[in-house]
Amino acid sequence: MRVLVVAAFMGLAVCAVAGAPAAAQDNPFPVERGSAMPPPAPSASEQSAPPEGPGAGGLDFGQWRGAAPETYGPAFQGQVRARYANQEVSYIRADLERNGFACQQSGHLECRIEIMERQCAVDWYVVVERAGAQPIAGHDVMCLGAR
Repeated sequence: MRVLVVAAFMGLAVCAVAGAPAAAQDNPFPVERGSAMPPPAPSASEQSAPPEGPGAGGLDFGQWRGAAPETYGPAFQGQVRARYANQEVSYIRADLERNGFACQQSGHLECRIEIMERQCAVDWYVVVERAGAQPIAGHDVMCLGAR
């Protein structure tokens, strides 16, 4: 009987040590108050939403606010491919920038419009991988929360 009582006492002692508060244990995430980086400054190059219909440079964005992405994306790509067929990369870049795209070029041309519309991130993109290649274009919508 004594052995049973001693074993029960030892079992409780082991459980008490294992369940010690977190402050008594080593913290894997040390607290360094005031050491966080400040938030980034607001960007001066925020893009605005393209119009519904033709843009300033003539590229037609259509009725994108009410369009289903699975049908609008391929239609947008078809329009971009028809517009820039057999065009030089420099022309494509200049024309996309006239239509509100932000472009960068490092081995290939990549142009984007990225905006927030209500609770959704909306993205138009055009990529030309090499001179003479057909552009890859698309439209993505990613919304926060359930709809």
